[in-house]
Amino acid sequence: MVATSVSVELDSPVEVKKLWKAIVKDAELFPKQVPGLCSAVTRLQGDGGVGTVIQIDFTPVNKDFSYVKERTEEIDEENFYYRYSYVEGGQLGILWASAQFKLKMSPKAEGGSVVKFTCEYDTLPGISIDQAKVKEMEGASVGLLKAVEAFVIANPSLYV
Repeated sequence: MVATSVSVELDSPVEVKKLWKAIVKDAELFPKQVPGLCSAVTRLQGDGGVGTVIQIDFTPVNKDFSYVKERTEEIDEENFYYRYSYVEGGQLGILWASAQFKLKMSPKAEGGSVVKFTCEYDTLPGISIDQAKVKEMEGASVGLLKAVEAFVIANPSLYV
């Protein structure tokens, strides 16, 4: 197994509280935010806090996997920090033995926000992930954030 970390940091024109609500608090709206990628989000256990498990079902456009189950490991609403792990599906058992994700949002003085997304994973024995796959993962993270950002901008009344 090889422990690896991939991070992306982006500036967003969306205020941090709105982006936080769209990404972390309203995960059930994910199919409306990115309908070409996500077909359903189901809360399997919990109330949205630590220990909550959700299942995200993807459309056939995602060729790598059809669903993922995520468990909330840590959530700090005052500091806009969210940590979760994959518990089933996704790249688990395909490329990764384990994976956890960290999302940290910060307000910008001039408005908008800075978003840092980090994926930490252990590969399965004998698996190595090349730079092309890492770039693909980074690009997918950026694309997803930009899609949610566009949804928030187009639907400002949903995130007051």
